[in-house]
Amino acid sequence: MYDRLLLPTDGSAGMERVIEHADEIARRHDATIDILYVINTFRMAPMPTEASVEGIRGLLNEGGEMAIEAAERICSPETDVEHAIVEGNPKREIVDHAAENACDLIVMGTHGRGGIDRLLLGSVAEQVVRRSDVPVLTVQVDERPTTA
Repeated sequence: MYDRLLLPTDGSAGMERVIEHADEIARRHDATIDILYVINTFRMAPMPTEASVEGIRGLLNEGGEMAIEAAERICSPETDVEHAIVEGNPKREIVDHAAENACDLIVMGTHGRGGIDRLLLGSVAEQVVRRSDVPVLTVQVDERPTTA
């Protein structure tokens, strides 16, 4: 039923539960997981200089690499995992990536980083559910503090 799952991540705390859920589905269906990290360039528009944008973009790219590596560590060794880091508006990039890469299911957390943006613009998950032609499974993000 599922050959390719899309797992968007922002590296926020609590994503472990979402990743484990996607991994379980992938193992049951012998599916590939596409882990996607979106550098939100929508928020970079008001930056004053190109130099500051490039510095921030580099830091965000590093954050994306760390989020992807963390997700890959949680996935089972038997699970086929691919990954991508893209730039743009997260809700648009997630929907586009799913369509362009023949994903059968998007598995994402109910919320991640958001703060006031979430209140003003709606959550990314909600917007993906509304815009996607691909089925979307939302998983409650585990908000319990992790122990180090």
